[in-house]
Amino acid sequence: MKLTKVALCIGLGLSAIATAHAATDIRGKVLSEATGSSVEGVVVTAKSNVMPKPRTAVTRADGSYSLPALLPGFYELSFKAKDGSVQTAQVQVYLDQTSKLNMVLAGATDTTEVITVTGSYVVREGDSALTNSIGSKAIESLPVGQDFRDMMKLIPGVQYSENSTLGVNAGGSGRDNKYGFDGVDVSLPMFGNLSAEPSTHDIAHVSMDRGGAKAIGFNRSGGVAVNSKSKSGTNEFQGNIEYKIQNKNFVADRDIENKELAKYTTDKTWISANISGPLIEDELFFYGSFYRPEVTRENKVTAYGPAKDYLSVREEYFGKLTWAPTEDLLLDLSYRTSDRDGRGQSVGSLDQDSTSNGDDATQDILLFEGSYLINDMTTLSFKYSEFDYETAGAPDTVFSDVNPRIGNSLPLDQLDQIGLFTVPSLDEDSDVYDNIRAQQLIDKYGYVGDDGAKRGGGSIGGDSQFNNQNFYRDSFEIALDHQLEIGDSYHNLHFGFQYKENKEVLSRLSNGWGSISFIGGKQVDNYDGEEAVFYRARVQQMSLESDSGDVVAPITSSSKSYNIEFNDTIEHGDFVYNLGFVISKDVLYGQDLKANSSNVSGYEIALGHKYKMHTVDFKDTFQPRLGITWNYAEDATLFANYASYNPEASSLARAASWARNSQKTIDVLFDENGDYLANVPASGSSGKFFQKGIKPKRIDEITLGASKSVTDRLFVKGHVRQRKLSHPWEDTPNDARLYGEYGPFGGVPSYIADKGLYIENLSEMRAEVGGSSYVIAELDGAKNTYYEVSLEAEYSADRYFASVSYTWSHYYGNYDQDITSGNSDGNLFIGSSNLADGKGRQLWDGKYGKLNGDKPHVFKAYGYYTTDWEANVGAYFVYQSGDVWETWDGEVYGFSSDTIRYSEPAGSRRERSHWQMDLNYTQNFTVFDNYTVKFRADLFNVFDRQTGYNYNPYVETDTYGKARNLINARRLQLSVNIGF
Repeated sequence: MKLTKVALCIGLGLSAIATAHAATDIRGKVLSEATGSSVEGVVVTAKSNVMPKPRTAVTRADGSYSLPALLPGFYELSFKAKDGSVQTAQVQVYLDQTSKLNMVLAGATDTTEVITVTGSYVVREGDSALTNSIGSKAIESLPVGQDFRDMMKLIPGVQYSENSTLGVNAGGSGRDNKYGFDGVDVSLPMFGNLSAEPSTHDIAHVSMDRGGAKAIGFNRSGGVAVNSKSKSGTNEFQGNIEYKIQNKNFVADRDIENKELAKYTTDKTWISANISGPLIEDELFFYGSFYRPEVTRENKVTAYGPAKDYLSVREEYFGKLTWAPTEDLLLDLSYRTSDRDGRGQSVGSLDQDSTSNGDDATQDILLFEGSYLINDMTTLSFKYSEFDYETAGAPDTVFSDVNPRIGNSLPLDQLDQIGLFTVPSLDEDSDVYDNIRAQQLIDKYGYVGDDGAKRGGGSIGGDSQFNNQNFYRDSFEIALDHQLEIGDSYHNLHFGFQYKENKEVLSRLSNGWGSISFIGGKQVDNYDGEEAVFYRARVQQMSLESDSGDVVAPITSSSKSYNIEFNDTIEHGDFVYNLGFVISKDVLYGQDLKANSSNVSGYEIALGHKYKMHTVDFKDTFQPRLGITWNYAEDATLFANYASYNPEASSLARAASWARNSQKTIDVLFDENGDYLANVPASGSSGKFFQKGIKPKRIDEITLGASKSVTDRLFVKGHVRQRKLSHPWEDTPNDARLYGEYGPFGGVPSYIADKGLYIENLSEMRAEVGGSSYVIAELDGAKNTYYEVSLEAEYSADRYFASVSYTWSHYYGNYDQDITSGNSDGNLFIGSSNLADGKGRQLWDGKYGKLNGDKPHVFKAYGYYTTDWEANVGAYFVYQSGDVWETWDGEVYGFSSDTIRYSEPAGSRRERSHWQMDLNYTQNFTVFDNYTVKFRADLFNVFDRQTGYNYNPYVETDTYGKARNLINARRLQLSVNIGF
């Protein structure tokens, strides 16, 4: 199917006259040195090894020129005047930024004379005043890392993070960021984080946008927007292969008391290779690559004996074509496929080796894009992309011939061959527990203790469950850019439309009979039968066979987004005005209902049916993007921007779907002989209704700043910024406003209590179709605010590059989307978390204060230097304040669960600050003129600053107030690269 779509895209490319919008271009004016006036009719040509064909423009009456839709890279510009004289300039073009170059023509009597300009100022403009871009040289020369998320450490003002799932916090939720790999959105659909697996080995350019002054690029992130551009072919055949290693002995011991666990035990290797060149010179380029990371670890012996070794291997292939059939048409087609296989990834110390599990993941990214210059003033563009990410957690031991069926007996002599059986322990304090049968099971299935006797408490058989979560995103966008002169002002108009569909298909299947426990005659929840229960099998309903042939379908959840953007960048004298907006429509779809207008709820039960759950309409999502820039000097600006976003990431298509009502897990109960007794529903969640009239989550931003090109090498920028969030959604009890007085913070404020139920007739609606007593509501008074003051400087020369930034910030309020469970770095629901789940978890329960991510001081400095002896030295340094935390104690609210039940105001305590330095050194050797050999060493966390973070807030635990994670220890990576 995927290859068919690739072929279809190629066919479309042959007939298409457009591709996706690219904000990478060069603009400027040409003036006469003699008169200072504008020069019309100058032919401006841009050439680069990354472009199959050059781009040409002719200066207009006011001397202006524009070279749009360029690939990022290094360009040589030639300016040919009417008298035949030529002058050239060299310009670096960055991803998602405009390079502005004004040229002063000196004139020449010899029409063949070429003057190379080296001193002209180049002013870069992105989609925001807070855009930073990094080229391929910097990416290759800095100690960055192998994963796409490692690029986040380079964003000025954004905290350094070693989260493996959640994105970085940038004055908002880590789930509201936007991640683009070749412009394709690779954030996890419905969860908003970066669990997908793109790597950095193919990345040539990166742009990092912390705001959005322009309505270009369909940016609704509400956080940072990171984009990247992959490497492309050129007119020269090039290739290289690299082998990198991080042996377990290259990593410092972890700073923990347990010396046995302090030793790092994982070996890592990376193999990458690529080749590129022309298929048709000056017209069609190709680029292809291979990437194979491997992680191994020798697992220790468990109580049952030796355990298999840990292994995770991923193989990734990437191919790309860049085609310019004419100077005005540029097409890109690329396809990336990756397959990861993991085994022996989890086995407990008291468990049999056969109970281990692994995981598999496949990732496919298809992209077709390009640009067509209709004329000097107009560019038409489109982009089509597919992102597929299929994951499966699977047992290493599979019981393929065991088919659970309601009514069947449990073979007690084969409990190690039909599921995951937890060997019981004795319970001498119980009057009903059958310790005799428990001892028989221990004697048969238990492990041998140090005293030679059999013991219970471990697990045998195979892991209980297959967990398949497959994510899909298809996107199409089209844009028109037109330049227009009206009077003495110049307009750059942009129109764009984007359609995006996100989908998750979830299936959880039991391995055999799933998880099997010995109950021993004790009471079982939801069971009121007369016969005692001795065994329970907890089975996923999707895997059960029935005599009727009924099958429980996977949960399919989806959402569709329609985005329209308009932007007008107006140049008038020394001022540039930006007038733009984005409007959006988001539609959430669930499963197991269908519309019925005659019912109070508007629905009726329809198992397996897809239904429209909720719609956020265009009229509710007007997102203005306004800005003004005063170019008070050729090399200096003052700017002010206002932007608004409605983030699209939401888990509610699954979290509120009626498919959650059908109890996907059931408990099958058996007597002392293993004969079937009954089956009862296990605990589970239910579908939820939406409060009427709720406004979509919104983030508003104001920025004031200034920039200056001190020299043609040194660029400085500073700004102040405020961001405010309002109208977030969460699931909460329908009667939460009526809780009254309770807890240490006083209970429900009167102005909230006066509003009553979120949905007045919820009981009537539930009487028709069932569902939860919780509803999806706009939380009363939910808000947070972020202030930021930032200073940045960037220096770039032939051999040097350096970036330095300092940011002071403050993040506070009562709504913290990232701290909604005991695990703040997981795939947690957006809009259906523990937040607002009952007493102690409401926003009025001490939630107001400093929020997760409030790190007042962040200083970053990084850069590289190329030596005379063909070597490169790179460095990265970061200092940042510690994060905030507070004590959690459910007892003060009358609960045993402490999770996010604050017993003191949010952010009352702060973790330790952290700093670290990373270094790398690369030595290049040229062999036979055409071949190079590179030896590289990357040393991360040079001074081994294993700062603790993610402090334990549970006051009733032994480790309260201690760090649950440490910054990764000092580690060395060595590599060799051979290229031509």
